[in-house]
Amino acid sequence: MIIENNVFNELQINKSKFLTYIYKIKDQEEFLKYLQELKKEYKDATHICYAYILDNTTKFFDDAEPSGTAGRPILDVLIKNNLNHVACFVIRYFGGIKLGSGGLIRAYSNSTSLCLKKTNIIKLEKLLKIKLIVNYQENKLIENLLDKKNILDATYNEKVTYILLLNNSLKEKIDNYNLKYEILEKDCF
Repeated sequence: MIIENNVFNELQINKSKFLTYIYKIKDQEEFLKYLQELKKEYKDATHICYAYILDNTTKFFDDAEPSGTAGRPILDVLIKNNLNHVACFVIRYFGGIKLGSGGLIRAYSNSTSLCLKKTNIIKLEKLLKIKLIVNYQENKLIENLLDKKNILDATYNEKVTYILLLNNSLKEKIDNYNLKYEILEKDCF
């Protein structure tokens, strides 16, 4: 499962502020990009804790919170929701009142759960990004096969050039019509 869109939530608990960002990520580089952006934007934060799931890899980080009270609870919420290709960052500004281990675990879990409620969780489907060039007679066929959400770009010149995102079912249909295409990227989301 994957989140439909990136989301943000703010939560205040005993004067501590918890800012939560959940991002859909393709790879570790994208995760690192988001981490660097948040560290730059929130350089005055007390803690920037996170967890991510990327295929079969999970990672979490407590950022000087007591061990197991921040990153692990964030990761547990992501796992409980069967998510993949997702990163969650919780930025904490300490408000002067200690929450204790149980309070921290609840705060980081709740921050993540509340943020997740702001997006839809959808089935993860790997897509193929292709470039397809067709003549105008074949164009009608393509328009009947595809939904607008599959068409990333269309250029109309002597022929029609499409940039498309296809699931396995659509790829099979295009293959059945013996339409030649160039694969631009595999495993898109």
